[in-house]
Amino acid sequence: MKQIVSPGCTTGPFFPVDFSDGSEDLSQRNGLAAKGQHIILTGHVLELGGKPARNMVVEIWQADASGIFRHPLDPRQQDCDPGFWCWGRARTDADGVYRFTTIIPGAYEDRAPHINVAILGIGLTRPLVTNIFFDARADVVFECVPAELRSRLLAKPEGDGVYRFDVILRGENETPFFVE
Repeated sequence: MKQIVSPGCTTGPFFPVDFSDGSEDLSQRNGLAAKGQHIILTGHVLELGGKPARNMVVEIWQADASGIFRHPLDPRQQDCDPGFWCWGRARTDADGVYRFTTIIPGAYEDRAPHINVAILGIGLTRPLVTNIFFDARADVVFECVPAELRSRLLAKPEGDGVYRFDVILRGENETPFFVE
C-alpha cells in the first residue's frame, strides 16, 4: 500500500498589523509598577539567510521578580506581584524587530531566570517554543541543550537595561526550539 502524505496546515492566514492593547508592556498592571529590574527585551526574528520575518507574533510568559507565575498551577500565585502581567505579545515590524518592556524574572525550583517564548506566523505549522536565559547558570532545561548551542539561548545585554535576543527560524545559527 502506498502511503500518501497530506500537506500540513500553517498558522494564519494573517495576523493583525497592530496589537493596540499594550500587551508588549508587562511592567505595569492595575496602575502599579512591577517590582524588580525593569528591562527592554528586543531583537529580530530572522528567516533563512538573515531575511527579516515581518508580522510574526512573539509571545512571552515569565515569572515575576520573585519567581512566581500568575497561573493557577503555581501554588504561590496569590503572592504574584500585582503590578506585573507575566504574559505579553508583540509583533515584528518590517525589519523583523520585536520589543517588550518587562523585568528580569526570578528563579524558581531548578530553573534559572528565563523567559518562555513562542513564535507564531504565516508559514509555521506550529508555534516555535524556546527559552531566553540571562546567564549560563545551572538550569535543567539549559543543560539539556548541547553545550555548543547554549549561547544561542542567552540574551545579550546592550546597556541601559536593554537586552537583545534574536530568533533565527532556520539555517546557520538557528535558535534551539523545544517540542511541546
